[in-house]
Amino acid sequence: MKKILFGLLYLGTVVMAEITNIPVTVEFVESNKTKIIDIRTESEWRDLGVIKDAHFITFFNEKSKYDIDAFLKKLNRVIEKGEQFAIISNSASRTKLISNLLGHKLDYDVVNLIGGMEKLIDEGYEVQKYIPEEEIALLKREKVKNEHIEKEKIVILKKEVLALNDNNSTK
Repeated sequence: MKKILFGLLYLGTVVMAEITNIPVTVEFVESNKTKIIDIRTESEWRDLGVIKDAHFITFFNEKSKYDIDAFLKKLNRVIEKGEQFAIISNSASRTKLISNLLGHKLDYDVVNLIGGMEKLIDEGYEVQKYIPEEEIALLKREKVKNEHIEKEKIVILKKEVLALNDNNSTK
């Protein structure tokens, strides 16, 4: 009885799981509102560039090792339960494996972008330079610091103008 129940439950999750395989196109990337998860490594992001507004969550590291729990933890911070999302790699060989894992075994609604970044670039997509989160945080801090300095300069200039006006009005 337990085996029959388990089999029915397993079949139910396979039927409910959603995997869509579509060739990646510039139009899909630029017009689609589906979140794109870039599962490549950081060196690949640096070498080929990245898709604007994609989420960068490496699945395999540089040594082809993976940590499914760490990947899912990061993924679940970006994706809502039941939300459809797309995954992309360099040529789509990794996304085929991962989309099957995510869709069939873990019940995610995943779109496998066939052809990957290589196909997208061949089609003329203008990639963006990859900037690591640490560098983005540093740039933001520098921007805030510079804005603060500019505000201080404006305050000083206003005081100097007021002082000049006071001197001119007393003459």
